[in-house]
Amino acid sequence: MHTKLQKNERQLKTIFKFTNKNLKITLKRNLSEIKDYSKFLNKVALRRSPSPIRELMPLTRIPGMISLGGGLPNPTLFPFKNFNFTLETRQSISIEGQLLDDALQYTATYGLPELLEVLKEHQIAEHSPQISSNKWSILVTTGSQDGFAKAFETLIDEDDVVLLESPTYTGAISVLKPIGCKLEAIESDGNGIIPSKLEERLLNWPYDKKPKILYLIPTGQNPSGSTLSIERRTQVYDIACRFDLLILEDDPYWNLQFRDSNNPPLKSLFSIDTEGRVIRFDSFSKVLSAGIRMGWITGPKALVENMQLQQQATQLHTSGLTQAVILSLLKHWGRSGWENHIEQVQKFYKMKRDELLGAANEHLTGLAEWDIPTAGMFCWFKLIGIEDSAQLISKKAVESKVLLLPGCHFILTNNPTNYVRASYSIASKENLNEGLKRLAILIKQSLTN
Repeated sequence: MHTKLQKNERQLKTIFKFTNKNLKITLKRNLSEIKDYSKFLNKVALRRSPSPIRELMPLTRIPGMISLGGGLPNPTLFPFKNFNFTLETRQSISIEGQLLDDALQYTATYGLPELLEVLKEHQIAEHSPQISSNKWSILVTTGSQDGFAKAFETLIDEDDVVLLESPTYTGAISVLKPIGCKLEAIESDGNGIIPSKLEERLLNWPYDKKPKILYLIPTGQNPSGSTLSIERRTQVYDIACRFDLLILEDDPYWNLQFRDSNNPPLKSLFSIDTEGRVIRFDSFSKVLSAGIRMGWITGPKALVENMQLQQQATQLHTSGLTQAVILSLLKHWGRSGWENHIEQVQKFYKMKRDELLGAANEHLTGLAEWDIPTAGMFCWFKLIGIEDSAQLISKKAVESKVLLLPGCHFILTNNPTNYVRASYSIASKENLNEGLKRLAILIKQSLTN
């Protein structure tokens, strides 16, 4: 594998070395940053232009500016004077004054300026990006799914081919299929996408048009629960550089890592990006509130700018009030408060993971196989002796009052699969145990029929 990775015909300027325990990976990488991103944009994106009205928004903040240009509703008619919310610690936070004024009015498409500053500081503290901070930017979106949908709609044409790990998230498939592009599945295992399989496919590419996009969920993957090791992340990134790919790093489970001595903190693909190839999608849904619907895109300025143009033409901007709530909470907590909260989130989901694994060991041993998730909220069961899980899970399991998802929803072919996705995030310990007990009974019945 490493011999193949070193066959790079381009001029290579440096050698990156990563050492983990007894494993040493040496990869060559071209350090030249991408200068022109137009080759990655689709036909629609190349035709986009800024909204003249939206372009006025930053100018309205200039002191002394008299605005007769925008169609802003008069804020004196807004009936809201303040918003208060109480944390579980019983501390109260109030949104009022200028922040409330900004939240209730049309605002910049990128997001509230102060929130953008906080998010940029967060990305620097969390990921220590190697690319200069003036070369990447952030766009606030209505959840991370809204973010990667904007990316797909900005980058992909009908005649393009998109690389995805298999299995992959149904939400991504739902956005991609209507575009009409080809979806090329790359094999994965319990540790995520397999770099050698990705490289082999690219070296023996079957289509005339070369791919330009690789979509990944590298941490606590949905549905498999797999997490890419730093070794694989480095290999995948090197392959992307060699084959001129953009990586869409969809990472809503980043903060659900079960960190311990066996699972040290990871490096994101964004953190190892040196050429401006990674577009990252983050979300507050798993750690603050799913219903609050706020995420953000981080990536090369030229690409984020075009996604911002798409947002200008559709929803104008993410809810200002939602942004104000998030901003107020993050400022109230500070970095230490955020880290304390994330630590509690991780401990909780690790406990839920362990409860599911305990039930699986008790009821599914000999009936299914599974890898132990090190992040996220899903476990991917391979049923033994069952060729197709669809009928068993979609009909018989529902009749037995246990809800799971058959693996067929997460693969790109119509072939039957014996995989099943189980989520351990909500169910109590007793219900996790009872649910897998009922699944075990159904498997045994299917095997004897």
